[in-house]
Amino acid sequence: MPGRRTTRVVLRIFIYFAAAWGIVAALANDLFPGAPFVALAIAVYTTVPVLVFARWSGWPFYPGAAFRLFVVRPFWYTQILLPLVSGMGLIGIAIGLAYGYPILVGQIFGGATFAVATVVLLVGYVGSRRLVTRQVEFGVPNLPESFDGLRIVQLSDLHVGPHTPRGFLGRVMRATQTLKPDLIAVTGDLVDDRPEDVGAYAKIFGALDAPLGVYIIPGNHDVYAGWEAVERALRAAELGTVLVNESTLLQRGRDTIALVGTGDPAGGRRGTSRAAPDVSLALEDVPANVTVIAFAHNPALWPALAARGVSLTLSGHTQWGEFALPKLGWSLAFPFLETAMAARVERDALLYVSPGTGYWGIPFRIGARPEVTLVTIRRAATAAARVHPAGAA
Repeated sequence: MPGRRTTRVVLRIFIYFAAAWGIVAALANDLFPGAPFVALAIAVYTTVPVLVFARWSGWPFYPGAAFRLFVVRPFWYTQILLPLVSGMGLIGIAIGLAYGYPILVGQIFGGATFAVATVVLLVGYVGSRRLVTRQVEFGVPNLPESFDGLRIVQLSDLHVGPHTPRGFLGRVMRATQTLKPDLIAVTGDLVDDRPEDVGAYAKIFGALDAPLGVYIIPGNHDVYAGWEAVERALRAAELGTVLVNESTLLQRGRDTIALVGTGDPAGGRRGTSRAAPDVSLALEDVPANVTVIAFAHNPALWPALAARGVSLTLSGHTQWGEFALPKLGWSLAFPFLETAMAARVERDALLYVSPGTGYWGIPFRIGARPEVTLVTIRRAATAAARVHPAGAA
């Protein structure tokens, strides 16, 4: 049965690509000499990598910067544009049949779609480079007096690889240092696709430092990359304290708070892997009546953490869908997760979901600018959140 299911999936994918590229070739036929062959060449160039990836369940080699920029990225751009252009082109052909100009109307529909989509992708590319810093203040009930005003810089979803612009990462590093945090939380998705990407991360962020430490948790892409290898590389490079379903205590004078790091749902159900989330295990060594700040890559873990008395959870993962309307409180990620963006308050439990700092696949952000977040926690009678407008970094 699994073999038959795989065959059906492969057949459907083949039919899709053949139909979509066939429509594109038909529309391009009389645009310029050899246009159908150009379409075929692009089809081969952007489809063969899929076959290689599927054959070896990943790249059988470490994809360097050039490969990711000139092979992987064109694939993603093409896969975004292909269904839009071919679909609208097909609609244009159907409409044009009624007037005797099927190809011409198809070209108009397909060409207009290509132009609009290209502009949107360009705007998204520019948006992915417009780094901001944002200050978020949380009122935390029962916060010990010594920790009033604690400053945490949150970095999330960096997706660092050899192709990530070093200039941009340098700006992230400088923005972090300028904020002078007491501690730094890197809330998952440090690397792009491979454990070897930890080396690229270390070249820039190996110098991250804060008086109370740097704390790292796994995200889903760190799990996909092979968490055991990623964790070994992180620990070997001494890039910070790795927390996976673990806690650590911070002390100032006689006061104590707990920092907790979870695993990620991509690691499977509790107990299936070290990277699988286990809220009970993460809180196991936390003393009673101690204020807890949790780092959980996926905000879907927030309800379980809040139910166990965690005061503040810092998350990422959603990247706000990379397309958001913050003034309307809307994100493209909302259909998948209710707690997809910004700050949430529920009784005495607080949550902040960072839009992240990097990108995965293609550089694209509209309304969800890459962010370095400064979280300040203060003593308060009731839980409260205040999100300040973002400023250019």
